[in-house]
Amino acid sequence: MASVTTGTPKPFQISVPDAKISELNTKLANATFPTEVQGAEWSMGSPLADIKRISAYWHKNFSWRNAEKKLNSYPQYTVPIKVPGWEELDIHFIHQRSERPNAIPLLFIHGWPGSYYEVLKMLPLLTDPKDPNIPAFHVVAPSLPGYAWSQYPFSKPGFGLKQHAEVMHGVMKACGYDKTGYVTQGGDWGGFLTRLVSKYYPESCKAVHTNFPVHPFPKLWKNPISFVQAIAGIALSSEVRAGLAHSQKYFAEGDGYLKEQDTKCQTLGYGLTDSPVGLLAWIYEKLHVWTDNYPWTEEEVCEWISIYAFSREGPMTSTRIYWESNHPVGEGAMSRTDVINMHVPNVPLALAYFPNEIARLPYCWAHSQGPIVQQTTYDVGGHFAAFEVPQLLASDLRKLFGKGGACEGIVLGQKGF
Repeated sequence: MASVTTGTPKPFQISVPDAKISELNTKLANATFPTEVQGAEWSMGSPLADIKRISAYWHKNFSWRNAEKKLNSYPQYTVPIKVPGWEELDIHFIHQRSERPNAIPLLFIHGWPGSYYEVLKMLPLLTDPKDPNIPAFHVVAPSLPGYAWSQYPFSKPGFGLKQHAEVMHGVMKACGYDKTGYVTQGGDWGGFLTRLVSKYYPESCKAVHTNFPVHPFPKLWKNPISFVQAIAGIALSSEVRAGLAHSQKYFAEGDGYLKEQDTKCQTLGYGLTDSPVGLLAWIYEKLHVWTDNYPWTEEEVCEWISIYAFSREGPMTSTRIYWESNHPVGEGAMSRTDVINMHVPNVPLALAYFPNEIARLPYCWAHSQGPIVQQTTYDVGGHFAAFEVPQLLASDLRKLFGKGGACEGIVLGQKGF
């Protein structure tokens, strides 16, 4: 691949102008709410009572300046990155280094409707384990282009999954980890992008861990053993059938956002950009439905949504990755389906399965994607595992890269313990 060029990372602090905060509060104060059918609860989307309650908290009780101060306590940077054929972008990231010099460099990639905010609970678990026998990590958590404080290119269509993966590698290159090597972790879009990074940069990306295990049904002529296992599982396993039914429910009732963002993200963008209540309702539905009975506080929801509301490029830019992945153009362009069907032969792949993930697919389906070295199923957790169950996700990484793990010592000289 053509080389990604990077500049020097510079320290960064969030500083939202007072005028933007005032404008948000004015819109919240003057919000007009829709009607609601009695008894609908979550069947039609975010309930009116929930959105009114959180909107009121956002307007009257939430302090962005307090949230901003907390977010600014983490080591943040921006770095100029240029991928071939595109203008230079200013990319935001957290870089939390461990005190252990041999810690494992870890690239954490978020998805939608998340952000780098998802990794914050995991940082102390990964960078500062108290047990010297548990591996430590240097964690790099970028904001995807157009998310949070990262720039997005508007010069032309075509900035797709390939370019996003190039940017993610560019951040690691800017941090000096492309030479030593690094490992990756991601969910949602991060799950797709971690695998793409491993495809494009196998000399740097030594292993992939994802909590978004989306696999194609095995093909008889490519994976005959997995094909037979898949057929037998559907016929004989009630657990497999329950997982597939859960997945089918998502495609029947839960993927309306996907069709809209895949096809008409610009139309959706007017509402997300102009109406903070609309933005809240659009994202909060996913926070509730995609988590496993997680006890969201108003403060957490408002921090989460405010990162979108105050983002550098505005909240709708986060949806462009959907349109681009659904309309891939240019040499080497990749769709979501292309990535799902992609086989990466030489980079170990580890998968963590959480019960309320939007899709629950059988283990045997995964083997068409590459060398599977670890598969773990958990009893609790959902789509935002890093935020919901940080201890479990951290433990899965520790198992993978720790003593006796499938990827122990995979980054030369950086065992982490």
